[in-house]
Amino acid sequence: MARNKKTHRDSGPSASPRQLRVGELVRHAIADMLARGDVHDPVIERHMITIPEVRVTADLRMATIYVMPLGGKDAEDVVAAFERHKKFLRGEIAHRVNLKFAPDIRFRVDERFEEAERIEKLLRSPEVKRDLEHGDDE
Repeated sequence: MARNKKTHRDSGPSASPRQLRVGELVRHAIADMLARGDVHDPVIERHMITIPEVRVTADLRMATIYVMPLGGKDAEDVVAAFERHKKFLRGEIAHRVNLKFAPDIRFRVDERFEEAERIEKLLRSPEVKRDLEHGDDE
């Protein structure tokens, strides 16, 4: 008898409350470290960085931390700097977040702002405005 297994393990629309809570705890821990200047790296110190979201897998073993430097400049360099300090950050998360196991962490650029801007430009384009005006006539 075959069982249905979820292949996508990151938290998403169907994330459990525990996943969401742990993600927020990790997000607050990282944001606090950045605000205090605990991460000593010239790339990180040079940028204002936001942590808009942390997604945690269902088993709480992996946390994907989405980062975005203010203005979106040097995003890949910022992610690389976080990757260099991954061991330190994971240890600090383990001390700050009370879990049985500290999750492995990975960093990704948050691309939601770029996607929202792309959609906004599409909606303001003359072709879409024309189509919307013709849709009202029908």
